[in-house]
Amino acid sequence: MTAWPANAAHMRWLEAESDRLLQFSRAARHPAGGFGWLDSAGQPQPDGPVQLWITCRMTHVFALGQLLGRPGCGGLVDHGVAALSGRFHDPDNSGWYAAVDADGPTSRAKMAYEHAFVVLAAASATTAGRPGANELLDEALDVMLTRFWDDEHGMVVEEWDEAWIVLDEYRGVNANMHTVEALLAAADTTKDKSLLRRALRIVTRVVHDLARSNDWRIPEHFDSAWTPVFDYNIDHPAHPFRPYGATIGHWFEWARLALHVRAALGIEVAPAWLLDDARSLFDAAVREGWSVDGRDGFVYTVDWDGRPVVRERMHWVVAEATATAAALHQATGEAMYADWYRRWWDHIAELFLDQNVGSWRHELDSDNLPSSVVWTGKPDTYHALQATLLPRVPLSPTLATALRDGLLDRRRRSPGCPRRPAMQ
Repeated sequence: MTAWPANAAHMRWLEAESDRLLQFSRAARHPAGGFGWLDSAGQPQPDGPVQLWITCRMTHVFALGQLLGRPGCGGLVDHGVAALSGRFHDPDNSGWYAAVDADGPTSRAKMAYEHAFVVLAAASATTAGRPGANELLDEALDVMLTRFWDDEHGMVVEEWDEAWIVLDEYRGVNANMHTVEALLAAADTTKDKSLLRRALRIVTRVVHDLARSNDWRIPEHFDSAWTPVFDYNIDHPAHPFRPYGATIGHWFEWARLALHVRAALGIEVAPAWLLDDARSLFDAAVREGWSVDGRDGFVYTVDWDGRPVVRERMHWVVAEATATAAALHQATGEAMYADWYRRWWDHIAELFLDQNVGSWRHELDSDNLPSSVVWTGKPDTYHALQATLLPRVPLSPTLATALRDGLLDRRRRSPGCPRRPAMQ
């Protein structure tokens, strides 16, 4: 068996990279509240709308920074919580606006994707002990469970109007994926085990039913009856949130989330398929996503026959690949996951780390040169920072709780996991 590569020296490197990312992130603080979009040089863009999802992610990032003991991060968490309790919040109808500028909301729709990140940010800030965070979490969970949760299907719906009267017909898997992440974090913070059962229902529907029945190519887009719409955005394939086809990076994320759910439930009682399906999703992502067009890197999307559609390489995909390889190695001890982990961090270090400006290059083209087909600039450091932390903690609890409880660098492998031959 190949030894796990996260030895003491590698742990120190990950820690240094965490600090580099946190330092870069500080520039995102928006003077009017929340966190703004950074350009490729790490400069804030103060004139554009401030995005809810970025504000939530960065509030979560700085909560992790505080829990790591990094000075100055606590005040940045408070800055994020204040924006979520203030300029983004709808005081009349509850919920949060997706984007705001100096004149108020730029869109009045209420989106599940963004609301999932409100829950995550609030859970992490609560775990970090920041003022006002617990009240924010209570309301965010209430909105998620009363407005977005579809109990009949065990999923969350996508989009409401401002007053929670008109529900859009679109349904999406991306919002459900981040809802699982949020529910896991909130379950650790609140000790409410019913949130784990909801997370398991979502993972069962998406991974065990939809992915398994589509050769592990997860359908992303659905109509109001939860019927897949396989040609959705076929004329806009490089959409940053709703691209056409299947999204390789999400296969890694769903695989990792399945392992977190398994660990949170307890491997003795969790469904056995959570580990088996995580392996299958990982294998499919490597087979159809990695270096499939002659150069190293993960393509962004594939069609329903597994052919590449958008060949740009996203930083978040390889970040999730390393985290999932670490998670699968922790769950199984199998050598191939350690080997992939090493290879992908080498790939990141060679091509994605921006040592001159900071953070990671968010997108490369098929020749591994800087690109902006899908993303411009360096909007946030959520995926990259988590990639430096997830290999250093157990599969459960979630990151903020693990850091609070002193579990950093105390990974443990799940006992009694069967071995499988290395992938050829």
